[in-house]
Amino acid sequence: MRPAGADADTAAPSPAASGKGPRLLPLVLAAVCLAASAVHAQIRNVVMIVADDQRTDTIAAWGNEYIHTPALDALTARGTSFTNAYCMGSMTPAVCAPSRAMFLSGRSLFNLGPNPYDTKADVRLLPEILRDHGLTTFATGKWHNGKASFARAFDGGASIFFGGMGSHTDLLVHEFDPDGQYNNDARRKLGEFSSAEFASAAVGFLESEQAEAPFFLYLSFTAPHDPRTPPASDLARYQDDPPPLPANFMPLHAFDNGEMTIRDEALAAWPRTEVDVQRHLADYYGMITHMDRQIGRVVEAIDAAGLSDETLIVFFADHGLAVGSHGLLGKQNLYEHSTKAPLIVAGPGVPRGTSAPAPVYLTDIPATVCDLLGLDTSWCPESESFAPALRGEPFEGRPGILTLYRDSQRALRQGDWKVIRYPLIDQTQLFDLANDPDELHDLAGDPAHSHRVARLLGELGRWQERINDPHPLSNDSPRPRHFDHAEAERKRRGG
Repeated sequence: MRPAGADADTAAPSPAASGKGPRLLPLVLAAVCLAASAVHAQIRNVVMIVADDQRTDTIAAWGNEYIHTPALDALTARGTSFTNAYCMGSMTPAVCAPSRAMFLSGRSLFNLGPNPYDTKADVRLLPEILRDHGLTTFATGKWHNGKASFARAFDGGASIFFGGMGSHTDLLVHEFDPDGQYNNDARRKLGEFSSAEFASAAVGFLESEQAEAPFFLYLSFTAPHDPRTPPASDLARYQDDPPPLPANFMPLHAFDNGEMTIRDEALAAWPRTEVDVQRHLADYYGMITHMDRQIGRVVEAIDAAGLSDETLIVFFADHGLAVGSHGLLGKQNLYEHSTKAPLIVAGPGVPRGTSAPAPVYLTDIPATVCDLLGLDTSWCPESESFAPALRGEPFEGRPGILTLYRDSQRALRQGDWKVIRYPLIDQTQLFDLANDPDELHDLAGDPAHSHRVARLLGELGRWQERINDPHPLSNDSPRPRHFDHAEAERKRRGG
């Protein structure tokens, strides 16, 4: 471990965890500091921390007075918060798999290849690029994009979970395999609660000799994804005094959005009751508070190792979640609570305690990281750097944000206006996010907004062409909009 205040430019590269011995740093690393802007010239390391299924309104420093998140609050104070960061969407109910493929590759959804669960070799990933440029790459936690892509992207790792979800105490994980095989019979059970074990692996790396060389640390939690079973002490904080219902809580969703009975939606009865949703929120908040404490351990280890002045920390989630909003529980919808994710960036030169409302995609993270390191970004042309905002420069963000879910939902946000289209049932919604951030008042049927609806739908179609989305916005034989919640509840109960 390099002592605090050590000269970052004189640290020698150390053997990678693969046991292959040290690799000579390419000359490009020597030029990184010169190529980067002066304010970020000292960045050598990148720590990426990923939450699973975390809404934007679950950080105290972002305005939620009912949740306890001191570590994320401290990170907010030392960095810049992006309050309009979006996951583009998914063609599969497991939204996290394509989301992760997108934010690791910088590619949009329809340019990822046919299987987001197994990212092919021609899809380059950020850790793979950084490894090629001499950074030691280490990962722990969830990897949802295939064993082969993990093997080519990382020098080392510990407590690696290949999959989407599972018990936070009984999850089966791998140790790093230098041969990249990761046979299932080599798995072991977690030694402690998932968030704690993954954080311990990250801290172990930061305290090791591997952290003496420029590095990329990827810490990917499985929290707060269900099953939401927080440790008793964290649940107790919310159990007796449960969090309030979201402002857009509804007992039932108003119509069939095309994915009403997916596993996520069957976690509670129809109609949703206030008691049930508050119980889910208590579990959810408990998971986040426990994860927050583990994030605090990692940030403390960065500081203790004397790495703060040369390390970029990027915290975000793969997408949001409904948890009772609009009568829904899951992420298979295009409301703001499900498509947006918290994103906080902290590090040397990053404006402290600031908020950047400009719209960005999580897909923009690879170009941003490479931009700040002074590396070429042509390998990820669909990823648009938001580094100007991290340099304190004017930044307007994306001119529009298209989100989608399977063939049943499409949405476009431009400025403060957002249109959602449901082609299978010939339904359209229009929301004024400036005055209705909770999307409670659908204005699509108001004649005064007919021209705005038509314009946004036209723009939505043009955006689809840009991202190679082949699914139409209309349907010759739309199905009924009504959804029989009573029948769904009968089936859920096994009736």
